[in-house]
Amino acid sequence: MRLTIAGLCTAAAIGAATITGAMAETRVTFKSAKTTSSYYQMSVQIAEAIKKGSGGEIIVTVEESQGSVQNVKEAAKRDGNYVFTTPPVLVKLAQKGKAMFKDKTDPKFNEIRALFPIPSLTMHFVMRADSGVKSFADLEGKQILIGKGSFGAREGAKYLKLFGLDGKVGLANVELNAAVAALKNKQIDGFVTAGSFPAPNVIEAAASTGVTVLSLTDDQIKMTKRTRLVIPAGTYAGVDSDVVTTSLPVVAHTTTSMDDATAYALTKTYWSQKSDLGKQAPWWNGVSGDMLANVYGKLHPGAVKYYDEAGITVPDGLR
Repeated sequence: MRLTIAGLCTAAAIGAATITGAMAETRVTFKSAKTTSSYYQMSVQIAEAIKKGSGGEIIVTVEESQGSVQNVKEAAKRDGNYVFTTPPVLVKLAQKGKAMFKDKTDPKFNEIRALFPIPSLTMHFVMRADSGVKSFADLEGKQILIGKGSFGAREGAKYLKLFGLDGKVGLANVELNAAVAALKNKQIDGFVTAGSFPAPNVIEAAASTGVTVLSLTDDQIKMTKRTRLVIPAGTYAGVDSDVVTTSLPVVAHTTTSMDDATAYALTKTYWSQKSDLGKQAPWWNGVSGDMLANVYGKLHPGAVKYYDEAGITVPDGLR
C-alpha cells in the first residue's frame, strides 16, 4: 500500500511538473508566405531563433500563406498570438478600405499592431558587365528579362514605363529562374529581380558572369513612390560602389489580442538573435531599428516597451 501511494505521489508530481512546463510555454502562430518564397525561409529562421533565444519558452509555428493580402485578412479572424508578415502599405489599405480591401473592411483591421521589421523586398536591375549599360538611359535597345506575375515583374514593367522606356526595351519571354543562365549565355543583357539583398540569383550572376547593378536617381525614386534603399558597395562581387534603389518594406505584425508580455518577449528575443540570424543568412544584416520609420499605424505596446529599453528611437506617431 505504501509503495502504491508513493508511486501515485511520484506520478502526480511528474504530472504537475508537466502541466507547469506546458503553462509556461507560449505558442505563437506565424503566418508567412508560400513555401517556395524566401520569406517562408525567413519565417522558419525567425521561429528557430525565437525558440533558441527564449530557451524554448516561446514556440513559433510557421504557417504557409498565399501572400500578404491573405495574412492581413486573417488578422480580422485570428485571436491570441497571431503574427504575420506584410508590407505596411497593405495595413494602410485594409484600414482605409481601399484597393483589394474595397468593400471588405473590418473594424478588427484597426487592431493590427507592428512588432519588428524584417528584410525588405529590394529592386535589382542587374546588367551583364560587358553590356555597356551604366544607367537606365542606356537600356534602350537592350534585351532584359523581368519575369511575370511577381512583385519584381510588376515593378520592373512600371519603372520602364515611368522612365520613358516602354516599348524601347526588348522583354525576354523567359521565367526568372532561367535569368542567370540566359545572362551567362548572352541571350539577355540583364534581368530584373526583387528580393531581400543579397539576392541569391544576383550573387550567382555576379560570380559567374560579372554584373552592373543599376542605381536610381533621387528623381526616379520619387517617381516610383517606393522607399529608398542603399545596397552597400561590395555586397555583390565586382560591384564596388553603393547601389541606390527602391524597396518595399516588410514588417512582422500582430493584433491587440496579443498580450503586452508576449509582444515584449517576442520583440526582445528577435533583436537579441538578429546577429546570429545574420551569420546564417546575410539578408538579416540589412535590418536595423531605423526601419521602424517604415511602419504604418501603431506598434504593439509590448514592442514599444522593448524599444524604449533598448534605446531604439520610436517615431511619436507609432506609440
